[in-house]
This record gives sequence, structure tokens and C-alpha cells, in this order.
Amino acid sequence: MTERKVKQRTTVTIYGQQYTVVGHEPPTHVMEVAQMVDEKMREIRKRNPYLDTTRLAVLTAVNVVDEYKKLLEEHEKALKQLKRMTGDE
Repeated sequence: MTERKVKQRTTVTIYGQQYTVVGHEPPTHVMEVAQMVDEKMREIRKRNPYLDTTRLAVLTAVNVVDEYKKLLEEHEKALKQLKRMTGDE
């Protein structure tokens, strides 16, 4: 029989709003993610103080996905380099 992960509910606050996140990740992980999103929104708000919340959220998402994509590209380069070094190509 396969083991089933239990979904957990975690309430977080992002940019002054409460959200309940339901998922399989531990509450500590969800809270860390929410804190990072909150910090990123506040960082962008400092640079663009006149953005409404919707535009701020979209710009935050664009920035986070941009950072994620760059990390994926760096990871791929590192894997290719490792394969070359170990002769696993």
C-alpha cells in the first residue's frame, strides 16, 4: 500500500492579508515561503510606492519566477559541468 500524505492547513499573513494554505508541505515550510513572498512584495513596494496591490502582486510573481528561472538555468549549467568533469556525458 502506498503511503498517503495528509494535507495540512496553515494560516499565513502576506502583505497584511491572511491566507489559509492547504497542502502536503509542513507548516514551517509554508510559513517560510509566505514570509519570503511578503518580503519580496515589501521590497518592490519600496521601489514603486504607488502600485495598487494587484499590480504589486503581479510584479512580485514576475520577479520571483524570473529568479526561479535563473536558478534553474544555473543548476542546469552546473549539472552539465559536473557531467563533463566526471565523464558521464
